[in-house]
Amino acid sequence: MKKTEAIATDIDIDLQPGHAIRRLHQISVGIFLQETADLGVTPVQYAALQVVSNQPGIDQRTLARQIALDTSTTGGVVDRLEARAWLERRTSPEDRRARQLFLTPAGDQALADTIPAMLRAQEQILAPLTERQRTEFMRLLQILVTQNNELSRAPSELR
Repeated sequence: MKKTEAIATDIDIDLQPGHAIRRLHQISVGIFLQETADLGVTPVQYAALQVVSNQPGIDQRTLARQIALDTSTTGGVVDRLEARAWLERRTSPEDRRARQLFLTPAGDQALADTIPAMLRAQEQILAPLTERQRTEFMRLLQILVTQNNELSRAPSELR
């Protein structure tokens, strides 16, 4: 057996940060979808609704950077939200080629209905941790995200 083969078989995947992060992401999405099942909203759709609510008139490219998605994926998310009449595109008065995004009254209601479920999901994700551990986990998570942001296929526009 070659030395590299021996090393490769000795790796415990459960101790690798990338694998643990992927598993936590799966768990996080599962919890979110369970909490929001009756609302039919995904984590990415929630993020888009929340950002548009926070920044009415945001353009689609900026939205993509805010929620760290590529522009084509963001376009699909916006299309689905628009088809549900939760979001509308309007022509920018400053640039007729640009489209601004706004929540519709139904979108405002969908967001308001989603927030309690989203908050329950966040609580459930962090439930195994003490308050001190939650604070430290979030602090460390923010460091990893911000310091590795530029390595992403769709870097976020850090605020």
